[in-house]
Formats: sequence, structure tokens, C-alpha cells
Amino acid sequence: MRHILLGAVAALGLTVAPALAEYPEKDIQGVIQWGAGGSTDTVMRAVTPHAEKLLGRSVVMTNRTGGVGVIATKFVQSQDADGYTLLMSAENPQIYKVMGLADTDYSDFIPISVLARGVPLIVANNDAPYNTFAEFVAYAQANPGKVRIGSTGPGGVPSVVTAMLTTQVELPVTAVPYDGDGPALTALQGGAIDVMPAVLGAAIEHVRAGRMKVLALIDTVENPALPGIAPITAEYPGFGDYLPWGPFFGVFVKKGTPEDAVAKLRAAYQAAAEEADFKALMDGRGFKLMNISGAEAEAFLAKWQSVTSWLVFDAGIAKHSPEDFGIPRP
Repeated sequence: MRHILLGAVAALGLTVAPALAEYPEKDIQGVIQWGAGGSTDTVMRAVTPHAEKLLGRSVVMTNRTGGVGVIATKFVQSQDADGYTLLMSAENPQIYKVMGLADTDYSDFIPISVLARGVPLIVANNDAPYNTFAEFVAYAQANPGKVRIGSTGPGGVPSVVTAMLTTQVELPVTAVPYDGDGPALTALQGGAIDVMPAVLGAAIEHVRAGRMKVLALIDTVENPALPGIAPITAEYPGFGDYLPWGPFFGVFVKKGTPEDAVAKLRAAYQAAAEEADFKALMDGRGFKLMNISGAEAEAFLAKWQSVTSWLVFDAGIAKHSPEDFGIPRP
């Protein structure tokens, strides 16, 4: 009789035990690493509504700014690895270690999707006495220190692009710091600086309006947004060792997140990134749609970290050697 009762209880226990809930069973938090209205914010708020439809839950997005994205990155890292907190971010965490900003990078996260990357270019004031990259280099060398080049601080896109340029050509220019590419591009139009390394998405409307001219496209192929502008590798093949390169946007979760949650998030964002309006936004802003995840995304992230970490270190703007973190030279 005792065995019968135990069997009945066990059977009853199996009957009333709740089934495992399918992910997601509640709304998801999306933490955007940069402020409202910026490129990262715009990309995430454009793609996420499409992903929500496939997930069947809302992704409540908030902006957590500060510390070159460290505040948002650390916050997501402090949350449970359950798939309910997404890091919606850009490239910056990949150089936190060498820049001495934080002890983390994307190796502590799982890439749901690296959505797109920006394409760098060199723009100049319309009155500058050079119209091509080769003419700019020749002028800078003939007038050392005279050319004023915009910068947004160590580790920013302009500083990395400038460091990349100096691996191939001697470039004796004077860097002028600005708090973001917006103010720097405004200064360029007003003549306060002469040249600015920028992202195509930030400069494209100024170029189309004739407010500045393009000296170089920092890529390996032509870009439909700039017809007739040859990539820099056409004249300087050595840049191919670093390219393609550019700032990027991606969605990440903390490492350790269950596989089913990762799979559903990846499927949702992969489909969302293929929606016509999102692709049109990327094209219109000069971004290269990537939409990669898994091993492909991890390989891209590793190469980006290798190239950028060593560029900023060799340029003397990093606090630590990439060797200290096992980051190989590209």
C-alpha cells in the first residue's frame, strides 16, 4: 500500500508540475549604449519593432549613456544571463581594455546580430587647396603642421582613421579635438578645421548638399552613396591590410544566456534586418548592411579588435599593449 501511495503521489507530482515556459514569457529590456537621436539609437529603434513582432513581446528600449558606452555595457553585464536584457551598442567595447576604460569586451557577450557597419571617409573644407587624397598628403607634407584635422578624442573614429593613414603615408597634421563628429563637421564647414575623418552616415547629407568635399573613401570597394569615388585601396593597396573597417552596430546578450533564447533572438533580428524600410535606412545613411551572427560575427569582432587595438597602440593613444590581453597583430 505504501508503494502504491508513493507512486500515486509521484504521478500526481508529474501531473501538476508546471511545464517550462517558452522564451520570451515577459517583455525584454533593450539598453542602448548611446544617446537619443544618435546613430546607434536610430539603428536600434528602426530594427527592433520588426523583431518584436516575431518575438511576440515588447522590447522596452532605454538609453544609458556615459563612459564611452561603459555604463550601458557594465549594466547589461551585471544582469542575469537570461535573455531579458539586451545590449544595443556600437564598436567601442572592443577597445575598452587597451584604452584602460574597462576590463570587458564583446568576448563576455554573445552576438545576436552585428547589424551594419559605417564606412569612413575623409572630407575637407570646400576651400581647401586639394581635391584628392594624394593632393592632401602632398600638401600636408609640404606644409607640416599647417593642416588642421578634426578629432573626437583618443579611440574615436577620427583618431583611429588618422592612425591608419599614418601607417601608409607621412601625415604631419595638427589634431583639433571636438565633442563629437557633429560639432567637428560644423567646424569644418566654417573653416575652423581643414580636414575631418568621419563616417559616411554622418557626412553624407553635407556632401550631397555641397557643403564639403570628399578626399577619400576608406574602404575596398566603391559605395553607391558616393558614385564615382574610388576606394582608397585603388591608389594605396596597403590599406587593404586593415579594411574593411568602420564603426558598427549590434545587439548582444550576456554570455551564458540559454541557447533557446539566443536562437529566438537571432532569428527575430535576422529577419528584422531584412525588412525593406530598415534596409532603405541603412542605404540612405551609407551604412553597409551586415546582419551576421554566430561564428561569422565572432570572426568579424576579433579582426576589428585586432586592427583597432594595434592601430591605437602604435599611434601612442592606448594605455595598454594589446599583447597584455592576447590580442594578436592583424
